[in-house]
Amino acid sequence: MDLLELDTILAARGEPRFRAGQVWSWTARGASGYEQMTDLPAALREALSRELAFSSLRLRGEELARDGTCKALFETSDGRPLEAVLMRYRSRVRGSGAGRRSVCLSSQSGCPLTCRFCATGAMRFGRNLSASEILEQALHFRRIEPVDHCVFMGMGEPLMNLDAVLGAVERLPDLGITHRRTTISTVGWIPGIEALADSDLPVRLALSLHAADEALRSELMPVNERFPLRDVLEACRAFHARRRRRVFIEYVMLAGVNDRYEQALALADVLRPRDDAPAIFKVNLIPFNPTDSTFRGSSRESIAAFINALESRGVPATVRLTRGRDIAAACGQLAARAAA
Repeated sequence: MDLLELDTILAARGEPRFRAGQVWSWTARGASGYEQMTDLPAALREALSRELAFSSLRLRGEELARDGTCKALFETSDGRPLEAVLMRYRSRVRGSGAGRRSVCLSSQSGCPLTCRFCATGAMRFGRNLSASEILEQALHFRRIEPVDHCVFMGMGEPLMNLDAVLGAVERLPDLGITHRRTTISTVGWIPGIEALADSDLPVRLALSLHAADEALRSELMPVNERFPLRDVLEACRAFHARRRRRVFIEYVMLAGVNDRYEQALALADVLRPRDDAPAIFKVNLIPFNPTDSTFRGSSRESIAAFINALESRGVPATVRLTRGRDIAAACGQLAARAAA
Protein backbone atom coordinates (compact mmCIF):
# COMPACT_ATOMS: atom_id res chain seq x y z
CA MET A 1 0.00 0.00 0.00
CA ASP A 2 1.01 3.65 -0.28
CA LEU A 3 2.11 4.35 3.29
CA LEU A 4 2.12 8.12 2.83
CA GLU A 5 -1.47 8.00 1.63
CA LEU A 6 -2.32 5.75 4.59
CA ASP A 7 -1.05 8.44 6.97
CA THR A 8 -3.10 11.09 5.15
CA ILE A 9 -6.30 9.04 5.29
CA LEU A 10 -5.89 8.18 8.96
CA ALA A 11 -5.17 11.81 9.86
CA ALA A 12 -8.22 13.02 7.92
CA ARG A 13 -10.38 10.57 9.85
CA GLY A 14 -8.97 11.76 13.17
CA GLU A 15 -7.53 8.36 14.00
CA PRO A 16 -4.79 8.12 16.66
CA ARG A 17 -1.25 8.01 15.33
CA PHE A 18 -0.67 4.40 16.43
CA ARG A 19 -3.23 3.15 13.88
CA ALA A 20 -0.70 3.45 11.06
CA GLY A 21 1.69 1.26 13.03
CA GLN A 22 -1.01 -1.34 13.54
CA VAL A 23 -1.81 -1.46 9.82
CA TRP A 24 1.84 -1.73 8.87
CA SER A 25 2.55 -4.41 11.48
CA TRP A 26 -0.19 -6.64 10.04
CA THR A 27 0.98 -5.96 6.50
CA ALA A 28 4.63 -6.74 7.25
CA ARG A 29 3.66 -10.03 8.92
CA GLY A 30 1.96 -11.20 5.73
CA ALA A 31 -1.68 -10.14 6.05
CA SER A 32 -3.50 -10.37 2.73
CA GLY A 33 -6.10 -7.67 3.41
CA TYR A 34 -7.55 -5.22 5.91
CA GLU A 35 -10.17 -7.73 7.05
CA GLN A 36 -7.45 -9.72 8.85
CA MET A 37 -6.45 -6.75 11.04
CA THR A 38 -8.62 -7.70 13.97
CA ASP A 39 -7.28 -5.09 16.41
CA LEU A 40 -8.60 -2.29 14.15
CA PRO A 41 -12.22 -1.16 14.53
CA ALA A 42 -14.46 -2.81 11.95
CA ALA A 43 -15.59 0.58 10.63
CA LEU A 44 -11.98 1.60 9.99
CA ARG A 45 -11.22 -1.64 8.20
CA GLU A 46 -14.21 -1.09 5.93
CA ALA A 47 -13.20 2.52 5.27
CA LEU A 48 -9.63 1.58 4.36
CA SER A 49 -10.90 -1.11 2.00
CA ARG A 50 -12.91 1.57 0.16
CA GLU A 51 -10.36 4.38 0.21
CA LEU A 52 -6.89 2.79 -0.08
CA ALA A 53 -5.84 -0.10 -2.28
CA PHE A 54 -4.17 -2.75 -0.15
CA SER A 55 -1.51 -3.28 -2.83
CA SER A 56 0.20 -0.58 -4.89
CA LEU A 57 0.77 -3.13 -7.69
CA ARG A 58 -1.52 -5.44 -9.67
CA LEU A 59 -0.42 -9.05 -9.96
CA ARG A 60 -0.65 -10.14 -13.61
CA GLY A 61 0.75 -13.63 -13.31
CA GLU A 62 3.17 -16.01 -11.60
CA GLU A 63 5.43 -18.82 -12.77
CA LEU A 64 7.07 -21.57 -10.72
CA ALA A 65 10.41 -23.07 -11.77
CA ARG A 66 11.51 -26.66 -11.23
CA ASP A 67 13.92 -25.52 -8.52
CA GLY A 68 11.15 -23.77 -6.54
CA THR A 69 11.90 -20.25 -7.76
CA CYS A 70 8.77 -18.12 -8.17
CA LYS A 71 8.56 -15.19 -10.58
CA ALA A 72 5.78 -12.62 -10.31
CA LEU A 73 4.72 -10.23 -13.06
CA PHE A 74 3.24 -6.98 -11.76
CA GLU A 75 1.75 -3.86 -13.29
CA THR A 76 1.73 -0.39 -11.73
CA SER A 77 -1.41 1.73 -11.54
CA ASP A 78 -0.30 3.53 -14.72
CA GLY A 79 0.33 0.30 -16.63
CA ARG A 80 4.11 -0.11 -16.24
CA PRO A 81 5.29 -3.76 -16.16
CA LEU A 82 7.87 -5.18 -13.78
CA GLU A 83 8.95 -8.52 -12.40
CA ALA A 84 10.25 -9.77 -9.06
CA VAL A 85 11.52 -13.17 -7.97
CA LEU A 86 11.46 -15.35 -4.86
CA MET A 87 14.43 -17.72 -4.71
CA ARG A 88 14.25 -20.74 -2.41
CA TYR A 89 17.46 -22.42 -1.26
CA ARG A 90 17.82 -25.68 0.61
CA SER A 91 19.35 -25.58 4.06
CA ARG A 92 22.97 -26.71 4.16
CA VAL A 93 22.32 -28.41 7.49
CA ARG A 94 20.14 -31.51 7.24
CA GLY A 95 17.08 -31.42 9.47
CA SER A 96 17.41 -27.69 10.23
CA GLY A 97 14.24 -26.67 8.40
CA ALA A 98 13.79 -24.37 5.42
CA GLY A 99 16.85 -22.76 3.90
CA ARG A 100 17.35 -19.18 2.78
CA ARG A 101 14.44 -17.35 1.15
CA SER A 102 15.70 -14.44 -0.94
CA VAL A 103 13.64 -11.88 -2.85
CA CYS A 104 15.03 -10.21 -5.97
CA LEU A 105 13.40 -6.80 -6.38
CA SER A 106 13.09 -4.32 -9.24
CA SER A 107 13.72 -0.60 -8.78
CA GLN A 108 12.56 0.55 -12.22
CA SER A 109 10.16 -0.61 -14.91
CA GLY A 110 12.67 -1.52 -17.58
CA CYS A 111 16.16 -0.02 -17.49
CA PRO A 112 17.66 2.96 -19.35
CA LEU A 113 21.25 1.62 -19.39
CA THR A 114 20.96 -1.03 -22.18
CA CYS A 115 23.63 -3.57 -21.19
CA ARG A 116 23.89 -5.79 -24.26
CA PHE A 117 23.59 -9.17 -22.53
CA CYS A 118 20.61 -8.24 -20.33
CA ALA A 119 16.99 -8.81 -21.37
CA THR A 120 15.77 -5.92 -19.21
CA GLY A 121 18.04 -3.54 -21.12
CA ALA A 122 16.20 -4.42 -24.32
CA MET A 123 12.86 -3.32 -22.83
CA ARG A 124 11.45 0.14 -23.28
CA PHE A 125 12.29 2.09 -20.13
CA GLY A 126 9.19 3.07 -18.18
CA ARG A 127 10.01 4.99 -15.01
CA ASN A 128 11.43 4.79 -11.52
CA LEU A 129 9.33 2.86 -9.04
CA SER A 130 8.14 4.43 -5.79
CA ALA A 131 9.25 3.11 -2.41
CA SER A 132 5.78 1.61 -1.94
CA GLU A 133 5.94 -0.16 -5.32
CA ILE A 134 9.36 -1.59 -4.45
CA LEU A 135 8.25 -2.68 -1.01
CA GLU A 136 5.07 -4.26 -2.37
CA GLN A 137 7.16 -6.76 -4.36
CA ALA A 138 8.70 -8.06 -1.13
CA LEU A 139 5.34 -8.01 0.65
CA HIS A 140 3.79 -10.14 -2.08
CA PHE A 141 6.26 -12.94 -1.37
CA ARG A 142 6.06 -12.42 2.39
CA ARG A 143 2.36 -13.31 2.12
CA ILE A 144 3.45 -16.65 0.67
CA GLU A 145 6.12 -17.51 3.25
CA PRO A 146 8.77 -15.90 5.50
CA VAL A 147 11.68 -14.22 3.70
CA ASP A 148 15.12 -13.35 5.06
CA HIS A 149 17.34 -11.97 2.27
CA CYS A 150 16.93 -9.30 -0.41
CA VAL A 151 18.89 -8.43 -3.55
CA PHE A 152 18.20 -5.42 -5.72
CA MET A 153 19.18 -7.25 -8.89
CA GLY A 154 15.86 -7.20 -10.71
CA MET A 155 14.85 -4.66 -13.31
CA GLY A 156 16.56 -1.30 -13.38
CA GLU A 157 19.60 0.46 -11.94
CA PRO A 158 18.88 0.84 -8.20
CA LEU A 159 21.34 3.67 -7.65
CA MET A 160 19.50 5.84 -10.19
CA ASN A 161 16.49 5.59 -7.86
CA LEU A 162 18.31 5.48 -4.56
CA ASP A 163 15.90 7.52 -2.41
CA ALA A 164 13.01 5.17 -3.20
CA VAL A 165 15.20 2.08 -2.82
CA LEU A 166 16.44 3.15 0.61
CA GLY A 167 12.91 4.12 1.58
CA ALA A 168 11.88 0.52 0.93
CA VAL A 169 15.03 -0.90 2.55
CA GLU A 170 14.27 0.94 5.79
CA ARG A 171 11.06 -1.12 6.10
CA LEU A 172 12.50 -4.52 5.16
CA PRO A 173 13.54 -5.53 8.71
CA ASP A 174 9.84 -5.56 9.65
CA LEU A 175 9.42 -8.33 7.04
CA GLY A 176 12.34 -10.32 8.47
CA ILE A 177 15.09 -9.01 6.15
CA THR A 178 17.86 -7.23 8.02
CA HIS A 179 19.89 -4.49 6.36
CA ARG A 180 23.00 -6.67 6.52
CA ARG A 181 21.16 -9.28 4.45
CA THR A 182 20.24 -6.73 1.79
CA THR A 183 22.41 -6.24 -1.31
CA ILE A 184 22.11 -3.37 -3.78
CA SER A 185 23.62 -3.98 -7.21
CA THR A 186 24.88 -1.30 -9.60
CA VAL A 187 26.45 -1.15 -13.04
CA GLY A 188 28.76 1.55 -11.69
CA TRP A 189 26.58 4.62 -11.12
CA ILE A 190 29.16 6.63 -9.19
CA PRO A 191 26.86 9.33 -7.71
CA GLY A 192 24.74 6.54 -6.24
CA ILE A 193 27.76 4.66 -4.85
CA GLU A 194 28.89 7.85 -3.13
CA ALA A 195 25.42 8.52 -1.76
CA LEU A 196 25.11 4.92 -0.52
CA ALA A 197 28.44 5.29 1.30
CA ASP A 198 26.97 8.31 3.11
CA SER A 199 23.86 6.36 4.14
CA ASP A 200 23.54 4.99 7.65
CA LEU A 201 22.04 1.73 6.38
CA PRO A 202 24.61 -1.12 6.54
CA VAL A 203 23.60 -2.72 3.24
CA ARG A 204 25.91 -4.61 0.90
CA LEU A 205 27.11 -3.25 -2.44
CA ALA A 206 27.53 -5.36 -5.60
CA LEU A 207 29.13 -4.10 -8.80
CA SER A 208 28.26 -5.52 -12.22
CA LEU A 209 31.70 -5.43 -13.85
CA HIS A 210 31.81 -8.07 -16.65
CA ALA A 211 35.08 -6.90 -18.25
CA ALA A 212 38.31 -5.47 -16.85
CA ASP A 213 39.21 -3.92 -20.20
CA GLU A 214 37.69 -0.44 -20.58
CA ALA A 215 36.97 -0.81 -24.31
CA LEU A 216 35.27 -4.20 -23.96
CA ARG A 217 33.30 -3.04 -20.94
CA SER A 218 32.07 -0.02 -22.89
CA GLU A 219 30.97 -2.34 -25.68
CA LEU A 220 29.05 -4.57 -23.28
CA MET A 221 27.87 -1.78 -20.95
CA PRO A 222 27.53 1.69 -22.52
CA VAL A 223 27.44 3.28 -19.05
CA ASN A 224 31.21 2.71 -18.94
CA GLU A 225 31.62 5.64 -21.33
CA ARG A 226 30.14 7.92 -18.67
CA PHE A 227 31.67 6.26 -15.62
CA PRO A 228 34.90 4.41 -16.60
CA LEU A 229 35.75 1.30 -14.64
CA ARG A 230 38.87 2.80 -13.05
CA ASP A 231 36.74 5.56 -11.50
CA VAL A 232 34.02 3.12 -10.46
CA LEU A 233 36.51 0.91 -8.63
CA GLU A 234 37.90 3.92 -6.80
CA ALA A 235 34.35 4.77 -5.70
CA CYS A 236 33.92 1.18 -4.50
CA ARG A 237 37.18 1.37 -2.55
CA ALA A 238 35.97 4.60 -0.96
CA PHE A 239 32.68 2.85 -0.09
CA HIS A 240 34.66 0.08 1.63
CA ALA A 241 36.83 2.58 3.50
CA ARG A 242 33.71 4.35 4.75
CA ARG A 243 31.41 1.39 5.45
CA ARG A 244 33.92 -1.43 6.05
CA ARG A 245 31.81 -3.78 3.96
CA ARG A 246 33.20 -6.04 1.25
CA VAL A 247 32.11 -5.22 -2.30
CA PHE A 248 30.83 -8.09 -4.43
CA ILE A 249 31.78 -8.21 -8.10
CA GLU A 250 29.28 -9.69 -10.55
CA TYR A 251 30.86 -11.09 -13.69
CA VAL A 252 28.69 -12.85 -16.27
CA MET A 253 30.66 -15.47 -18.22
CA LEU A 254 30.30 -14.97 -21.99
CA ALA A 255 31.94 -17.57 -24.22
CA GLY A 256 34.72 -16.10 -26.35
CA VAL A 257 34.02 -12.59 -25.10
CA ASN A 258 35.27 -12.15 -21.54
CA ASP A 259 36.19 -15.64 -20.33
CA ARG A 260 39.79 -16.10 -21.47
CA TYR A 261 42.56 -16.86 -19.00
CA GLU A 262 44.37 -13.61 -19.70
CA GLN A 263 41.13 -11.71 -19.06
CA ALA A 264 40.94 -13.38 -15.65
CA LEU A 265 44.48 -12.17 -14.94
CA ALA A 266 43.51 -8.65 -15.98
CA LEU A 267 40.49 -8.79 -13.66
CA ALA A 268 42.71 -9.98 -10.80
CA ASP A 269 45.10 -7.07 -11.46
CA VAL A 270 42.39 -4.40 -11.12
CA LEU A 271 40.85 -6.04 -8.03
CA ARG A 272 43.99 -7.16 -6.22
CA PRO A 273 44.40 -5.80 -2.66
CA ARG A 274 46.83 -2.90 -2.32
CA ASP A 275 49.82 -2.87 0.03
CA ASP A 276 49.00 -6.22 1.65
CA ALA A 277 45.61 -4.91 2.78
CA PRO A 278 42.68 -7.32 3.25
CA ALA A 279 40.68 -8.20 0.14
CA ILE A 280 38.00 -5.61 -0.61
CA PHE A 281 36.36 -7.46 -3.49
CA LYS A 282 34.86 -10.92 -3.90
CA VAL A 283 33.96 -12.09 -7.40
CA ASN A 284 30.73 -13.93 -8.18
CA LEU A 285 31.00 -15.56 -11.59
CA ILE A 286 27.57 -15.83 -13.19
CA PRO A 287 26.86 -18.51 -15.81
CA PHE A 288 25.16 -16.73 -18.70
CA ASN A 289 21.42 -17.25 -18.78
CA PRO A 290 19.95 -17.33 -22.30
CA THR A 291 18.22 -14.20 -23.59
CA ASP A 292 17.37 -12.94 -27.08
CA SER A 293 20.96 -11.75 -27.51
CA THR A 294 23.58 -13.57 -29.58
CA PHE A 295 25.83 -14.36 -26.59
CA ARG A 296 26.58 -17.88 -25.39
CA GLY A 297 27.57 -19.07 -21.94
CA SER A 298 31.10 -20.14 -21.06
CA SER A 299 31.94 -23.81 -20.55
CA ARG A 300 32.46 -25.28 -17.10
CA GLU A 301 36.12 -25.71 -17.95
CA SER A 302 36.49 -22.02 -18.81
CA ILE A 303 34.75 -20.99 -15.61
CA ALA A 304 36.95 -23.29 -13.51
CA ALA A 305 40.12 -21.92 -15.11
CA PHE A 306 38.88 -18.37 -14.56
CA ILE A 307 38.34 -19.02 -10.85
CA ASN A 308 41.76 -20.60 -10.48
CA ALA A 309 43.40 -17.59 -12.10
CA LEU A 310 41.64 -15.19 -9.73
CA GLU A 311 42.27 -17.15 -6.55
CA SER A 312 45.92 -17.77 -7.39
CA ARG A 313 46.36 -14.00 -7.28
CA GLY A 314 44.56 -13.43 -4.03
CA VAL A 315 41.10 -12.54 -5.33
CA PRO A 316 38.37 -14.74 -3.77
CA ALA A 317 35.80 -16.02 -6.26
CA THR A 318 32.82 -18.34 -6.47
CA VAL A 319 30.21 -19.39 -9.04
CA ARG A 320 26.70 -18.15 -8.40
CA LEU A 321 24.02 -20.83 -8.24
CA THR A 322 21.56 -20.24 -11.07
CA ARG A 323 17.91 -20.15 -10.03
CA GLY A 324 14.76 -20.03 -12.17
CA ARG A 325 16.37 -20.29 -15.60
CA ASP A 326 13.51 -22.40 -17.01
CA ILE A 327 11.00 -19.59 -16.37
CA ALA A 328 13.32 -16.74 -17.44
CA ALA A 329 13.71 -15.64 -13.82
CA ALA A 330 17.50 -15.93 -13.60
CA CYS A 331 20.06 -13.14 -13.65
CA GLY A 332 19.70 -11.00 -16.77
CA GLN A 333 16.48 -12.63 -17.97
CA LEU A 334 13.75 -10.40 -16.56
CA ALA A 335 11.83 -8.76 -19.41
CA ALA A 336 8.13 -8.65 -18.42
CA ARG A 337 7.17 -9.84 -21.89
CA ALA A 338 3.61 -10.74 -20.96
CA ALA A 339 2.82 -7.10 -20.16
CA ALA A 340 5.10 -5.37 -22.64
